Amino acid sequence: MVSSIASFSQKELIKVTDLLKIKTINGISVSNDGKKVAYVVTSTIPDEKNNDEYNYQSQIWMASLDGNTLPRQLTFSKEGASQPAWSPDGNTLAFVRSVDGTAQLFLLPLNGGEPVQLTTGKGVSGPVWSPDGKKIAFTSSFNLKDFVNDTIHNKTGGLPVYPLEKPGLDNHFLKKTTSKADADGTMEEVRAWLAKAEADKKAKVIHKLNFQQEATTSSESSISHVFIIEAVPGAKAIPVTTGFFSFSSPTFLNNEKLIVEANLDSLQMPDRSLTSAIYTINTNGGDGKPLVMQSDRRLSGATVSPSGKFLAYLNGRTAFNSFPVLHVLKLEPGAKPVAIPFDRSKSSMMFTADDKYLYFTTPSNGGTVINRVDLNTYKVSTLSSYNEGISSFDVKADKVVYVRTAIDAPFEVYQADLLMKNATAITSLNSSWIRDKKLSIPEKHTFKNNEGMEVEYWVMKPTNYEPGKKYPLLLEIHGGPSAMWGPGESSMWHEFQYFCSKGYGVVYSNPRGSGGYTEAFLRANINNWGAGPSSDVLTALEKTVAEGWADTSRLMVTGGSYAGYLVAWIIGHDKRFAAACAQRGVYDLRTFFGEGNAWRLVPNYFGGYPWEKTTYEILERESPINYVHNVTTPVIIFHGENDLRTGVISSEQYYKSLKVLGKTAEYVRHPGATHEITRSGNNRQRIDQMLRTWEFFERMLRK
Repeated sequence: MVSSIASFSQKELIKVTDLLKIKTINGISVSNDGKKVAYVVTSTIPDEKNNDEYNYQSQIWMASLDGNTLPRQLTFSKEGASQPAWSPDGNTLAFVRSVDGTAQLFLLPLNGGEPVQLTTGKGVSGPVWSPDGKKIAFTSSFNLKDFVNDTIHNKTGGLPVYPLEKPGLDNHFLKKTTSKADADGTMEEVRAWLAKAEADKKAKVIHKLNFQQEATTSSESSISHVFIIEAVPGAKAIPVTTGFFSFSSPTFLNNEKLIVEANLDSLQMPDRSLTSAIYTINTNGGDGKPLVMQSDRRLSGATVSPSGKFLAYLNGRTAFNSFPVLHVLKLEPGAKPVAIPFDRSKSSMMFTADDKYLYFTTPSNGGTVINRVDLNTYKVSTLSSYNEGISSFDVKADKVVYVRTAIDAPFEVYQADLLMKNATAITSLNSSWIRDKKLSIPEKHTFKNNEGMEVEYWVMKPTNYEPGKKYPLLLEIHGGPSAMWGPGESSMWHEFQYFCSKGYGVVYSNPRGSGGYTEAFLRANINNWGAGPSSDVLTALEKTVAEGWADTSRLMVTGGSYAGYLVAWIIGHDKRFAAACAQRGVYDLRTFFGEGNAWRLVPNYFGGYPWEKTTYEILERESPINYVHNVTTPVIIFHGENDLRTGVISSEQYYKSLKVLGKTAEYVRHPGATHEITRSGNNRQRIDQMLRTWEFFERMLRK
């Protein structure tokens, strides 16, 4: 007993640089015989030219599922590799690798030999094999103007039938001009000069609605098409879809037919339409035929059973704050789709080889779980634990292989039987070093909020907690607003453990509006982004304080994106916090409609647009900027310089307002950073943000 206690006490605490040790895993793909699994491991590696920088690199690994051989790395090129797909006979692995900045398709023979590049054209995404193993289908994207002038893919020289909203011009402006560029010439020559200025990146002329990307604005429209290529070196990729609409997510119905998802709204530009349908396409091309379509609905996730007898898909509204309904359709004449009632978000559908079951994942109650539908009774069973998160999986033969996140490690590959029993670990990429670390274990609690809804929250005590002592307590809030946290959330694993290692307690919750619960719970923050959700997260804080170990003079709050908004809302209405951190938030909902690419949150949640009087009044009421004069809490504000998901202007406005009012505020901008800075951004900036947050808290706690 003494040696065991001594061993435990010698474990190290989590450090900020442990962030660089975490390897993420995705792209689980199991061979048809169920004997081998391929998966993608993303590591953080030192930059060869700068010792202070670290880069991400993704490589494909393989493991046998009989336990006889250890996992081994298959690809090694510095360009990395992703999207592994097994040939039906299990002898060849298709994957995607960047060549001169463009994703290309490669084949790797498993019986020996180097990877062979199969494609050389446009970028490749989502490769899938035909049942006979002779062909591979994939998706490629095209710039719309390039596609118009591409004599190979647009042989007829056609133009889009939908209006491109270029005032005063029809769609012929997409055609390359034969006029010389002359600023002092005729109108056609002036237009040629202006077109050249655009091509030389001296101007962006925007006429589409969705012009904001994650890091920059774009004037270019794009479409995607499906291609098929023979799985032999030297083969030529052949387009099987045509025209000026987008086709994606191909899956083989049989060797002669594909099922694809399509956006075919001919009345408006593609970026205006969020609807989609499911089509069948002959593998030798030709016009597609609608298989499932419904006006004003988004049909997605099309998945065919191995026998070709069943199709599963999601049928949903185009609004963000709703759940699509899972449907199963027997692919026989006269059959009608069967809706599967299940009040959660759903994704990653997969049939068993015998057509008896359909598996899918859902975020639920703090974890992401695997469920399955019995295709005889259409009954749904949840197979895995709410205390872990499953981010990628495959079902083959008699097993389920999946990526698991739990408290003992943020990513590892496991296999289990078809009931998710008898689970065994295949990898130890993270658990191997985490086992020498001392961790804080979250404790789950619940309460009923003022609307009678049950809210779940988790409490993590300081890693070296000692009964009888008082500790600072950090309230962590999730974004979205429809995200969900719990023990299975991988993106926050390190941050939670880091603050606990620094002697802080951490409390986090899933307030009204979170995903992972019912649709009614998801929609409970409509027209109520501030008061309702803040009541929930503050109740979780208060109940944690009531446990008796938290120092009420040392309370902090932090969160990003929507949670950056909620942090600002809270400190504009509540004075209990010693310090606050608002990350990449939205502080003025009236301007968010214009400056962020997530602008559809405004009509989805507030029922209209800023120029409409009723909506404007709601946006004004719900905007933290209007309560800035009430702030007494010292606050540090973070925003990525290139964050166009929420935009940067309102963060500047929020900070400037605090400074004019003489409040304690600090503003940090990370050059080049996007909205994803804390999840997949520059690693030095990720560490910088965490350290600056901790340093600011410590500074304010010691004032």
